[in-house]
Formats: sequence, C-alpha cells, structure tokens
Amino acid sequence: MLLNPKNYQPRCQDDASERIMRKTIEFFERKGRRRIKEDDHERVWYADFLDFVGREQVFARLLTPPAYADGADGHRWDSHRICELNEILGFYGLAYWYTWQVSMLGLGPIWISTNEAVKTETAQLLKQGNIFAFGLSEKEHGADIYSSEMTLVPQPDGNYLARGSKYYIGNGNAAGLVSTFGRIDGTDDYVFFVVDPKHDKYECIKNVCNSQNYVAEYALHDYPITDAQILSRGREAWDASLNTINFCKFNLGWASIGICTHAFYEAIDHASQRRLFDSVVTDFPHIRQLFVDAYVRLVSMKLFALRATDYMRAASEEDRRYLLYNPMVKMKVTTQGEEVINHLWDVIAAKGFEKDMYFEMAARDIRALPKLEGTVHVNMALIIKFMGNYFFKPGEFPVVGQRDEPVNDDFLFNQGPTKGLGKIQFHDYRETYAGVSLPNVKVFRKQIRILKILLAVARPSKDQGKDIDFLLNLGELFTLVVYGQLIIENARVHAIGDELLDQIFDVMVRDFSRYALQLYGKSVTTKRQQLLLRRMIKRPVVDNARFDRVWNEHVSVLHGTYEMNEEPEAEARDSVADVA
Repeated sequence: MLLNPKNYQPRCQDDASERIMRKTIEFFERKGRRRIKEDDHERVWYADFLDFVGREQVFARLLTPPAYADGADGHRWDSHRICELNEILGFYGLAYWYTWQVSMLGLGPIWISTNEAVKTETAQLLKQGNIFAFGLSEKEHGADIYSSEMTLVPQPDGNYLARGSKYYIGNGNAAGLVSTFGRIDGTDDYVFFVVDPKHDKYECIKNVCNSQNYVAEYALHDYPITDAQILSRGREAWDASLNTINFCKFNLGWASIGICTHAFYEAIDHASQRRLFDSVVTDFPHIRQLFVDAYVRLVSMKLFALRATDYMRAASEEDRRYLLYNPMVKMKVTTQGEEVINHLWDVIAAKGFEKDMYFEMAARDIRALPKLEGTVHVNMALIIKFMGNYFFKPGEFPVVGQRDEPVNDDFLFNQGPTKGLGKIQFHDYRETYAGVSLPNVKVFRKQIRILKILLAVARPSKDQGKDIDFLLNLGELFTLVVYGQLIIENARVHAIGDELLDQIFDVMVRDFSRYALQLYGKSVTTKRQQLLLRRMIKRPVVDNARFDRVWNEHVSVLHGTYEMNEEPEAEARDSVADVA
C-alpha cells in the first residue's frame, strides 16, 4: 500500500500519466536529500522544480480540461492521478506540494466560470509553465468570506477599480493569474475576478511565512478591471469559492500520506539498525506497538482517501456523498497523519530533530495540514450536518466501484449551488459492516450501535449544540464510523488481508473508546449520556499471534526498502549547480 520510489508501482492507467509520475520521482531523487534539506533550511525559492514543471508540462497536463488543450493528448483534470502526484510531492517536501495545491485553488474559479477568454488564456499560461493563486482570505477576516473587504468600485465608463488586500495567498508573488474574491462596492454582490501580479497596480507586500513557499500579502491599488477579467458574480461567485475548496481541500490528506510514508521509512531504518541496552530497538515490545499502530493508521489513511476519491469522481447532482467524504480526507486523514508522526517520533526521539533527516521537515510540516483550507473545527462543523441522515435516513445508490479510469472529472466544475446539505443521503453503513465478521470489527459495531442509541434517546440539547468542544468530540465518534466504512469497502478492492484489517480495527476500537471517554468527562454531558458513553468504552480483542504476523509480514520487512539518494546523481550535478 505504501509508495516506494525505488520500486514505483503506478496507480494511473495510461502511459503518459505514468511518465509524469516517474519523471517527478526522478527529479527529486536526482536532486538528492542533502540539497532538498539545504533549500528548505535556506528558504530557497523552488525555481528548479518550477522549471521542471514547465519543461515536462506537469501542471499543464494534469490541470487543463481537454476542451482547452487544443487537442493535446493526456490533458485533463483527473482526480485519481492528481492524488497520486499529491502523494509524491508530499513525500519529498511540503513546499513542492504547496505550490501545486494553491495553483489548483487558483484554477478552480477559472474553470468553473463561463469566461471563455480567461479560460483560453489560462490554458496558454499553464502550457508556458505558470503557477496560479487563490485570493480568498484576508488579514482581518481569514477565510470568513462573508466579511470580505476587497471591492470592485464601479466607474462611469462601466468598468471597475479594485481596492483592497488579501493575506496568506500562496504563489501570490509569481502567479500567472490570481483569482481574487470580493464584492461590488455598494451592493451585496460577490465577485470573482483575475489579476496579474506583474501589473503596476498590484503590490506584493511581503511573504508572511518564513519558508521556501511565498505566502503573499498583496494589495490592489485602484487596479483596473473590466468585464473581461470578471469570472463570476453574485451567488455564482459564492458557489465558485466553496466548490473550489470542496475538491481542493481534499489534497491536504494526500500530502499527509506522502509525508508520513517517507518518515516511516526513515524511522524503521533507524530503529532497526540501533542497539540499546544490548538489544536492537525494534525488539522492544513498546517500539513494535508504536510501529504497528503507525503503519495501520497510515494504511487506513490511504485506504480511506482512495475510496473517497472514487466517490468524488462518481459524484452527480443526485449523488453528493463526496461532500461528507472530502472534508474527512482534509480533517481526519491529516489529523491521523499527526498521530503517525507522533508514534514514529516517540521511536526515533532526538534523531527527529537532526538537520539531515527528512523527518525534521515531516515533524514540522505535518502540523500545518490540519490547519489549512479551513481548520479541523470548520470541517467538523460541516461533517456534523450529515450525521442525522447518515444514521437514520439512508438512501439507495448504485454501487460505486474503483474509479481510476483516465477521464476528465467534468462534474467538479459543475457542482451547482452549495446548499441543501441537510438533504444529502448516504448508503446504509450497516450493510458494509455486516459483511465483515472479524473480532475487532464486531466490537466496533457494538460501539456504533450504542452511539446510535445515544443520538436517538439522549441527543445533544440546544445548549450542548452551542458547545463547540462537545460537538467536536461527538463528531469524532461519527467520523470514525464513516472512516471505518470506507476502509472496509476499499479493503476488498485492494485485497487487504483479514489480519491487517482486524489490526486496523484494533486501533479504531481504542480511538472510539478514547473519544467516548473525553465526551464522558465534559461538564455539560448529562447522566443519560454518561451511561451510554461508558458502554461505548471497549477493549479491543487482543491477538498476539495476529499482531506478530502484522509486524513480521507488513512492518519489519520495510526496513531497507527505501532510502533517498543523499547527493545529486552525477549527471544532474551540473544542472543543479547552475540553478543554485
């Protein structure tokens, strides 16, 4: 299940896509870990990577819908292969993933719009190797787009002057175009328009972060705007902002998967070669427990994220289940990534601080992902809206298979209005769980049943509904149910053995018990709720033989299977030096 660049197994279905993935891996392996770490420490703008992107047409092929590709083969917005590149870029460094991610955000409002001239220009800019930016958040309001102060001021000639500033805007220093959100002055109309950072009325004020990334604060000083630069207005502009985030925040979970995978290889190699107290570190029982927990969490992250991709690609006006699964990839997978790094760091300890280790970057960057494109709290508030229908009003849907076909995901740019979330239904989770009779899945089903009873007979009061901390813990219980459901569905697709799947649910049972205990301890929890929460606290079924087989057959065998090239390969050294 884990990405290994030394033995790369492509998930994409066509040769052109596989070539992009292999070329990207080759770029980083040739660059070498030492140089990647030096660039990170010295906050070097990744011009060499962007040169590679332009030369190999990486963004152009992966982010241009076929209607705007002038007949060029292999150009499409294909979420399956987008996720694969997400994972690869995260594996080598979050900075490289970040410039790709914010380019996707910037492109979203453009491809969603009906402005054909801007779309045609955008396709040409991608072909030339340009990156893009998404001007949504502001310094005083964050991502609270209700409060946006960026305005288009109408002029007597029918045109506009753009006034205002944006904050925390990735690629804002060097984007070909910046999709910018604001209002029409004197009205309640929202608007999306594009601006060029090279224009003299565009001021790039500063990089607000001390990193390789350029996360800009920029200001527009009476920047002239005509209808030719306007992408959308009113409700369409509002929907464009949220619909773009719908399919782009999904990428953060995949960056976490890539980061954790690389860190896992480093940690298992270090621990397997180190002796303490006359024993190899990996012989200690608590070390094996940490590694097994980290591994099954990481496999779970990938199984869930892959399955969520299937539902996003299968989405339609009648099937909007992706609106639950996508924020879970953003929220649940990224926080699980933090857990994986915590487990691994407990193993390698001080080694994780060393400047030559990839782990040093991983430990820092894994914390960022739950906090970007809406915090965990914001995404959990969205997720909770689906809880009632999920448990009590299931719908009928055709079975969604693995969606890895090489086609454009047209629906993502035609999602429609961002409302009606309370009407969205889901297939019956009980049917998925009923198909598995493993010991820990059975325990988990009991926990789910008690949670459903709580929601039926002791559901949160209005006052509890105002307590965000209470709702967050309740939401964690709900998300575990959805998480487990999609893991089971995808375990069949990827032939995950029963022992590994049962070990995954060993962790799930413990996590469920932990959140139930936290909710039990809240001051606002009622006596009836406490009684039911106590019944949710379960011990997983312990099977030492199963644990040992997972350790021997899945975890310890990863020792020595991947180590990144330390130095640039000989044929690449001259070109790397030239870039420097």
